[in-house]
Amino acid sequence: MQSPAALPESPPPSHPERPARGDWWAVCLCAAWCGTCGIYRPLFDELARAHPDVRFEWVDIEDESDIAGDLDVETFPTLLIADGERALFLGPLLPQAPVLARLLASLQAAAPGSAGPGGEAQQVFERVRAARGA
Repeated sequence: MQSPAALPESPPPSHPERPARGDWWAVCLCAAWCGTCGIYRPLFDELARAHPDVRFEWVDIEDESDIAGDLDVETFPTLLIADGERALFLGPLLPQAPVLARLLASLQAAAPGSAGPGGEAQQVFERVRAARGA
């Protein structure tokens, strides 16, 4: 059985018509008081080291409430994945490194122009991008 911290192999390089892999973002929306987030943080950081071509950001939605805005995060961790321009996923995710790695790989392999989760996710992504200097 594979450990939750074990990482699958990195996905193959992206196709030229897709956003450059370095433009991808994985944003964990969490809270300092959340025990699950505390356990997930080292796994998230390990994924960041394993995927230097993806920008990983950790956002405490209480300390950085201006980034979360009106987003009602009910389950932790909640992940936001974006291709650099568009939010493609916003939702809770099992706190296991392979789950996030597979989600990233599947979104990166998806056809360009595929639909994202909607306006609220895009607004949160734009606030993250503005706050983190991108």
